[in-house]
Amino acid sequence: QVQLVESGGTSVQAGGSLRLSCAASGRTYSFYNMAWFRQAPGKEREFVAALLWNGHGLYYADSVKGRFIISRDNANDTVYLQMIGLKPEDTAVYSCAAQPAGQGFGIRITDYSYWGQGTQVTVSS
Repeated sequence: QVQLVESGGTSVQAGGSLRLSCAASGRTYSFYNMAWFRQAPGKEREFVAALLWNGHGLYYADSVKGRFIISRDNANDTVYLQMIGLKPEDTAVYSCAAQPAGQGFGIRITDYSYWGQGTQVTVSS
């Protein structure tokens, strides 16, 4: 299995930018499909972005399209979420998730078996 640790969350003003990182360790990270989800206070966890293990498949939530970019560096076992044009409604705990290649790829929470603890992003107006 794979262990995931997120970092990069902090407080920023609206319009600002952040890059979140998710460092993976464990079995053959390159063969995992990866995703980012977020959970705002009082709300359910929601999908943000997903990336196929080979980098050829991408999904984004409509709310972040054009502002967020998911990418991966398999050499360093890290997946990133670059965020620009941040809005107060982007405030949430951001978590990365992984699923072994060939065992599912999608935008649902249930599509992923492994999760990190999350990193807090706070956007002030």
